Amino acid sequence: MTRAAASPPRAHLELDPDVVRRARTLARKAGRPVVQLAQQHTTVSVERATLRLAGLAGADHERVPWVNHLVDAVREQVGLEHGVTTPAYDAIARGVAPDLVTLAQKAAAGAADFRMPEGKELTTARRLAMRGVRPGITQIDKQRAARERLIAKVGDAPSRPWVYLIVATGDIYEDIPQAQAAARGGADIIAVIRSTGQSLLDYVPEGATREGYAGTYATQENFRLMRAALDETSKELGRYVRLTNYASGLCMPEIAALAGLERLDMMLNDSMYGILFRDINPIRTFVDQRFSRQVHARAGIIINTGEDNYLTTADAVEAAHTVTVSQLLNEYFAKEAGLEDWQLGLGHAFEIVPELPDSFRMELAHAMLARDLFPKAPLKWMPPTKHMTGDVFRGYLLDGFFNFVGGLTDQGILLVGMMTEAVVTPFLSDRDLALQNVRYALEAGRGLREDFQPPADGFIQTRARQVLSEAVDLLERIADDTLLDAIADGTFGLMKRPADAGKGLDGVVRKADDYDNPAITLLDEGVATTAGGSK
Repeated sequence: MTRAAASPPRAHLELDPDVVRRARTLARKAGRPVVQLAQQHTTVSVERATLRLAGLAGADHERVPWVNHLVDAVREQVGLEHGVTTPAYDAIARGVAPDLVTLAQKAAAGAADFRMPEGKELTTARRLAMRGVRPGITQIDKQRAARERLIAKVGDAPSRPWVYLIVATGDIYEDIPQAQAAARGGADIIAVIRSTGQSLLDYVPEGATREGYAGTYATQENFRLMRAALDETSKELGRYVRLTNYASGLCMPEIAALAGLERLDMMLNDSMYGILFRDINPIRTFVDQRFSRQVHARAGIIINTGEDNYLTTADAVEAAHTVTVSQLLNEYFAKEAGLEDWQLGLGHAFEIVPELPDSFRMELAHAMLARDLFPKAPLKWMPPTKHMTGDVFRGYLLDGFFNFVGGLTDQGILLVGMMTEAVVTPFLSDRDLALQNVRYALEAGRGLREDFQPPADGFIQTRARQVLSEAVDLLERIADDTLLDAIADGTFGLMKRPADAGKGLDGVVRKADDYDNPAITLLDEGVATTAGGSK
């Protein structure tokens, strides 16, 4: 498994272990009903992801994916409460079509009939479905093993934090040379930002794409092209360059599956971001999130969560405890789905008003709190954005403070801040200056963590304990009510999102008692064969 390199000793907060245990107990209590809800439902995207793992790809002449056609047809004729694979493979067994692609094409033309088989025919359909999906899970296992082999061969990033840099031209063939240049400039992780609005598309575009607004579409072919290019650059540089994209929105499970098949290394995958900031139905999101995280766990992918976004809409001082609450919930949901500590890139950000007295000390307190609460997680540390005014000199200084805190508190994943923040595709010279800022702050201050220890009753320790106490209070309220009620009340990021509204609600289906999904069976039981042996 892939982990960040070991770091020198660092300062610790004097947190009450009983309070920390109480916080995690409450997070489990608040999260458990949501997990049960997710286990009781499926969605159109979970079913489409399962078909993608079975090898169904491609789209019609109007670029509507075949997985959408097949799932829609099965849903219309027999429903999805039993899962899509049983009716689909029953149709193949009956000779309606020889394979999934032909079946989907016939379904799109209205020339395929589906049913729920019984008896021996049910057994046959489910046996065929398992045989069809298993190679997809096996391919994910092989890609995980391939990552480990390549890291062993070319080497890994020398130390953390890993430097994370964004590429977002909209054109995959422009993204590739920019990503390679960024890696040569010192980036350890390349994030290909997804085209604005893709999270609201209830389908995954097909093929390589050359246009996108403020980002590049997440497609299987784009994943493949960028991974191949960064593999070449990894060999050139003598260190493995990681690739990130987004598994969020209405197609979260499908994109997670494609990421596993094409060996992405990190995926943005937050339990509440789509609910709060894209108004996607909460139940749809939690169902999709659990499946996607099971795939990420199997694929050895590190998730990045989105707590930093809360601080773009809420005050970073008053709402600091909501970040901690979300981190604890994300940790519970992730581990329940099978992710390990080293895969938890829990998010937080440097977003306190710079003019506020002691703002830097509060930022340091919040960063230390996250580090001490999740000592084995890499953590994703996000740069200032909300208070960047367009003054590039002030912005460059803020980024320097942010970089310094990242190194001092041993954050695992440090996103490169730009003095021209909000310019999605900045001048390459701006990126070079930003990387210089990172290198200086990390190298000049790296050893300070061995000497720095805030006093037990000083400002930093007191502020951290205050935030943790407020987080426990909030978790107690959430556990007594429900997490869905808290989301509906605007607890996180000031966004009110009720469970019976939001985009994608019509794609949620309650499972029948005989629901079957071979992908979930394999992910739950871990019975597929990996490239290196049994899991």
